[in-house]
This record gives sequence, structure tokens and C-alpha cells, in this order.
Amino acid sequence: MAAALRLPRVLKVLVAATIVGLLTGFFGVGGGFILVPALVLALGHSMPVAVGTSLLVIAINSATALLARLGPGSGGSALEIDCSLVGVFTVATVVGSLLGGRVASRAKPRQLTLGFAALNVAIGLYTLVSALISLL
Repeated sequence: MAAALRLPRVLKVLVAATIVGLLTGFFGVGGGFILVPALVLALGHSMPVAVGTSLLVIAINSATALLARLGPGSGGSALEIDCSLVGVFTVATVVGSLLGGRVASRAKPRQLTLGFAALNVAIGLYTLVSALISLL
């Protein structure tokens, strides 16, 4: 009986994860921009839990993609990676994450969710307008 009660949640997770994967693979959009809303809206997680889960998923996906790119037969090599650029981005991202975490801890979860949704809409509109302009 307990397994039957969990089945709808498992289906929600599978559907949300599949949609996130398809969008990420097809459009090349960052997993966090799709994953966080999926975790919050479709699965009912709080914003802090969704962000933490998203970061872990992104880290695993990134490590997997890097290993595949550097693996045998991939044509990639460590020499093609600009290590200074990676270093600068890593340091800046860590600093930004720490500062963002401090700001987020002072904000209400609803404000964070609405702000994130607004950011997604703005990025989507910008991308749409840019694509339409390039087609003309």
C-alpha cells in the first residue's frame, strides 16, 4: 500500500526530470533555470531545497560531460580547456554564491520564487527577441 501511495510522486519526478532533460538537451539551457522551477512548481519543494538539489544535479551533469569530452575517442583534450578562464569563473562563482546565499537568507522564499520566475521570463523574452531579429 505504501508503494502505491508513492507512485504518483515517482511519476511526477520522472515526468519533471524528463522534461528538464529534454529542454536542457534540445535548447542547451542551463539545468538550474529549468530544474529549480520544476522542483518548486511541479514537486512542491521549497526554494532553498530546490536550489541545493539543482546545484548537485548540475555538478554531476557537468562532471559527466567533462569526463565524456576528455574520454577516449571524444576528440577532446585537456589542452583545449582554458584553465585560466575556468579558474576566474570558478573563483567569481564561489564568491557570487556566498554573497547570494547571504542575501537569499534574508529574503522570503516567496520573494525568491517570484524573482526567479521573473528572471526566467526576462531571459526567455530576450532570447526570443534575439532569435527573431537574427531570422530577419
